Amino acid sequence: MKLLLTSGGVQNASIRQALVDLLGKPIEAASALCIPTAEYGHPMCTPASAWRFVAGRSPAPMIDLGWKSVGLLELMALPSIGPERWMPWVRAADALLVDGGDAAFLCHWMKASGLAGLLPELQDTVWVGVSAGSMVMTPRIGEEFMNWQPPSGGDSTLGLVDFSIFPHLDHEAMPENTLAHAEQWAARLGGPAYAIDDQTAIQVVDGAVEVVSEGHWQLLRRQGDEA
Repeated sequence: MKLLLTSGGVQNASIRQALVDLLGKPIEAASALCIPTAEYGHPMCTPASAWRFVAGRSPAPMIDLGWKSVGLLELMALPSIGPERWMPWVRAADALLVDGGDAAFLCHWMKASGLAGLLPELQDTVWVGVSAGSMVMTPRIGEEFMNWQPPSGGDSTLGLVDFSIFPHLDHEAMPENTLAHAEQWAARLGGPAYAIDDQTAIQVVDGAVEVVSEGHWQLLRRQGDEA
């Protein structure tokens, strides 16, 4: 699977070009499924905000990029319909567009639905995450981003990349998301981590990591840094 891990969606031309490069075709020729599941686990999200994402009216550009087709995949529904029904939909999609909200909640339903187990088979699919939709791919999210408590406890997520992500750096609506707070967060996690603003994305292909940005970001801890 190819990853485009954003803080605020496809906000600029550089991130859009990275998406096109990962798809290997124009967005207008590609099909996508959107996943709003993370919204339902976060106290600041509402049915209206989930609808805005699905309708392409979210502040995080994703659905409204000019896709050939976009479908809705709600992970909480998948266990009740069986993999033989939904797995072909996922395999046929060029991209999965994954909204923000609560990363722990999203992780839980990715595992419970079976989507997490399918990801290794999706070698050509592009995962485009927004905020929690990006953080879910990391090893840990930190207690600062824990709202919903998973049955297993802890702040572990899927760990498909070896770094953590502090999103929405210096966002005007999130005064606590400063670089100083990000550095404290990263020190507690003890592993490699990036702080990224909404004009930044992290691209991961075959383990190779590249930051795509028209804003600002900071590598907080490198692999091998002492805890």
